[in-house]
Amino acid sequence: MFQTNSLRFRVAFYYALFGAGLSIFLSGGFFLAVQQAGHSLIDQILLGELEEHVGVAVFIPPNEKSVKGYMISATEPGPDIPSEIKKLSPGGHDVTIKDIDYRVLVADKDGARYFMLYNTESMHDSEEVFFRYVVFFALFMIISSSIGGVLLASRVTASVSRLARQVGRAQPGDTELSLTELTSNDEVGELARAFDRYLRRLRNFVERENYFTADVSHELRTPLAIMLGTVEVLEQDETLSARQIERLARIRRAAQDMIDLTGALLLMAREHHTAADEQSCHVAEVVSACVEKHRHLIGERPIRMEVELAAAPNLMVETPLLEIVVGNLIRNALFNTKSGIVLVRLEAERLIVRDTGVGMRPEELARALERYYKGASSAGAGVGLSLVKRICDRYGWNISLESQEGQGTTAEIDFSERRRMSRPVEDESIQ
Repeated sequence: MFQTNSLRFRVAFYYALFGAGLSIFLSGGFFLAVQQAGHSLIDQILLGELEEHVGVAVFIPPNEKSVKGYMISATEPGPDIPSEIKKLSPGGHDVTIKDIDYRVLVADKDGARYFMLYNTESMHDSEEVFFRYVVFFALFMIISSSIGGVLLASRVTASVSRLARQVGRAQPGDTELSLTELTSNDEVGELARAFDRYLRRLRNFVERENYFTADVSHELRTPLAIMLGTVEVLEQDETLSARQIERLARIRRAAQDMIDLTGALLLMAREHHTAADEQSCHVAEVVSACVEKHRHLIGERPIRMEVELAAAPNLMVETPLLEIVVGNLIRNALFNTKSGIVLVRLEAERLIVRDTGVGMRPEELARALERYYKGASSAGAGVGLSLVKRICDRYGWNISLESQEGQGTTAEIDFSERRRMSRPVEDESIQ
């Protein structure tokens, strides 16, 4: 079966269309040529009859079944000339008299006008039979061109199909993929060579990216591990004040977050993720931990953070990635709220983060999830929400934003498409 948008279908269709048009044109032209030749032949017959009868002393018009004749002159008006032919000009004409078709030849000779009529009924019967043959020939040519188009399309697109199958089976790790062996030295071969050149460049690019990712991962993890070790040593100092201990705890949390974030971003960089990459994650625990981790951002501002755990779903998702999603939404809500309430509500199939902050204008809301886009009141780099969108796309979640300038923003994530299991609990509110 052909797909209507495939190259094979288009080749077959246009070849069949060309064959059909050509056969109809030739058949019609041939039929008209034969018909015109018949009229010319009849005119020659009538002219011969006219010459034969005019050559005698007295014109005796023929009155046979197939040929009739009439004459009009100054002295002889002509007996019973049909009104349909009286006003005809010299030349050949097709006339119907009493439901009978005639070919009429009108000629002026020696001061008289002669009308020679030929009964074309038998000729029309022959033309009808001939027309059936012409129609049969046209249909035969159309069907033949359609079959030929299908066969031609299969042959023409065979090399393209082989090339497409080979490219479709290619995997990111393939290093010995050679496409030029599949084709000859034609346009498809040139396409295969272009693909080969592109694949070589792509392999080199992927190799450089792999080296870069591995080097960056190593160079980031090493200093972060040193920082964590140093913080642990400093925390054992009994002479530290409570403020210094709190600052060290924030440094330790930030360093650990960087390590987790590095691992999560490396996981996001993979082309495919399998079930082995994912683990069951308790969303309520992640939400509670993220809320506590970000409470220090409130500072001295009159902000009340409310947490409502209406359910405790479990999702098959990497915990660091979920922490990135929840943490970014909470940070955005706290950064854009000078006073009021920041509500974090977890339900069985969705997470809602609502604030009473500055909100966004319609043009800002439309671009809020774009990478590197920063609103007028944003102090970040414009990466947070776009990263949240990428993670949501990875797991099939839906993120939506609602906002009004001066009235706050509501961010909602719907987990329903990829939610694995959920165990509802009694509604509770944690202040």
